[in-house]
Amino acid sequence: MALFRPKMRDLEVERRTQEDSKSDKITSEVTLGLGSCLTAPVKHPLENTWTLWYYRKESGKSWEESLKEIMSVSTVEDFWSVFNHIERVSKLQSGFDFSFFKRGIKPMWEDDANRRGGKWVVNFEKRQRIGGNPEVDNFWLEVILSLIGETFEDVGRIVNGAVVSSRPRGDRISLWLKATEPKEAIYKIGTKLKENLGIKDRIFFEDNADSMQRNSSHVKCKYTL
Repeated sequence: MALFRPKMRDLEVERRTQEDSKSDKITSEVTLGLGSCLTAPVKHPLENTWTLWYYRKESGKSWEESLKEIMSVSTVEDFWSVFNHIERVSKLQSGFDFSFFKRGIKPMWEDDANRRGGKWVVNFEKRQRIGGNPEVDNFWLEVILSLIGETFEDVGRIVNGAVVSSRPRGDRISLWLKATEPKEAIYKIGTKLKENLGIKDRIFFEDNADSMQRNSSHVKCKYTL
């Protein structure tokens, strides 16, 4: 599965530059009348600013209190400097989450931006962790690149972010939306998600209102692709 698509060309170039040179600074010398000076590093802005969150249940604390904000990024270079230094999803212990949301939106049902929305869910069995290159790591990176690369185009305005969760029965990646209608827009996003991940397995859309009211681990799927 290709991790980068044509629209991600700038992201791919930046990543390779960082890996090859181990440097995140590019400077250029500008000659002036009385000498020379160095300009500030050139950075490539993202269309939106995104915040990375981390969750691990802490004894004596509520779910929200256990949720930690790591950092917000607004350029391609800042994104890679953060992503290249966080733990791989496949190495996380069960019960841990990483979330990547537009700045100002918390990765929780109760946030006003999520309350009336839902999420497309991709499930991974434990066996998919086996081997030196777990699929979940590649899928999580692809989802994040899809977000910062704005690959959902005109319907991307209702995409809030994504969460990857490590659980005993397997991992899951969910793409969170601020709405559950119109159906055409929700399906368009789900179809694009499957295309970006290069998967044929079914994915499921859950309504956040149902998730908040559930009395068990099972949530009825609103849509299926």
